[in-house]
This record gives sequence, C-alpha cells and structure tokens, in this order.
Amino acid sequence: MESSGSYLAVIKVVGVGGGGTNAVNRMVDAGLRGVEFIAANTDAQALAMCDADIKLNIGHDLTKGLGAGANPDVGTGAAHESRDDIKEALKGADMVFVTAGEGGGTGTGAAPVIAEIAKEEIGALTVGVVTKPFGFEGSQRTRQADEGIARLREVVDTLIVIPNEKLLAIVERRTSILDAFRLADDVLRQGVQGITDLITIPGLINLDFADVRTIMSDAGSALMGIGTA
Repeated sequence: MESSGSYLAVIKVVGVGGGGTNAVNRMVDAGLRGVEFIAANTDAQALAMCDADIKLNIGHDLTKGLGAGANPDVGTGAAHESRDDIKEALKGADMVFVTAGEGGGTGTGAAPVIAEIAKEEIGALTVGVVTKPFGFEGSQRTRQADEGIARLREVVDTLIVIPNEKLLAIVERRTSILDAFRLADDVLRQGVQGITDLITIPGLINLDFADVRTIMSDAGSALMGIGTA
C-alpha cells in the first residue's frame, strides 16, 4: 500500500542570482513548508551563505565563482554550462518556481535558461516570480531587467513581475536602501508562499495541485494580491 506522502506534489523553488538566493533565505526563515529549495548563483561566496537544500555554483569554469559582473550574457552562459546539474536538481518536480531580482547578471541571464529546462525537459508547471529594479539602480539595470523579463515570459507558464519602485510608495520615507532591498526580497517570498500554501496547507477552500495547474498552465502574466486575516 502506497503512503499518502507519495501523492504529494513535488514543488521546487529555485532562487537565481543574488536577489533570488536572498529570497530563498527569506522563505527558509519563514518556515515555508512542503517545498525543496535550490539556489543557483555564479557568486560562490554568496552561495555559501544561502540556506537552500541544494546549492548550484553555475558556470564555474566561465566565472571562476566570482559572479557575472552584472552582465546577463555571462549569466546565460553560466546556466548553459551547468545545464546538466540544473536538470538533475530539478528532476522529479511537478511545479517549479523560478525567482530572481531582474536587472543584474546571473538572475537576468540564467533564469530563462533554468525555467526552460524546468518546463520543456522536466515537464513541470513553471512559474516565474521576479522583481524589477528600483529607479535609483539606474537606467541600464532597468533596460536589462525589461529584456530579461521578456525572455523569461516566453519560457514560463505564468509570470509574476513585482516593480520594486511601487514598494517605495508604501514604506516610510526614511526607509534605508538596505531595508528597501530586504522588503523586495520578502515580497518575492510572499509571491511564492501565496501559491504554495494553497497547495500544501488545508484551508477553507482546498486546492490541489491539479487545480493550480489548470489555472496557471500557459497562463502568461499574472497579478498578485497579498492579505492576511
């Protein structure tokens, strides 16, 4: 007789780049249940500080573990170099979240490659949850983010984009830059948790994985609302 655990959907969350791995740390700290955490980064030092279950130092030959230097092309090359490792880490997943802060090198360049592997090779329902840069991060980072989001949109089932600049409208004027980035990381966490909790935690209205797949498969862009009661 099979155990009830064998019927549970396998959900994996991949944090890509600095923003993505920070978001994974937030999820681990928040006690997100029923998911496996994967961190993928070209920065070996930052990766070592991450609390993910699986840590992938992607593109080691290309970057020597020193990061992508805010160049998305390096991030893309790093993901292609580590394609087999990424596929092995994603194996068995029913649903994959790819989360990143868009605009830098690794998250912007590697996230579409990882999402494409998850959807096309693993066959998982693939959801992107990403942030757009704050205005003070500069026009080049914004342009790179827009290009990265466009590429990611082509390879995921559903994409949630969170504009960091909008967060500044709901925080105190004296909020520090560091706290602003922490808030952005936490909103990424809420975006993922808002969906995974529907599947993994019994509630007033219970949704199973099949319900979520029906709603989110090839759905395109999505809006996110967060509330507590």
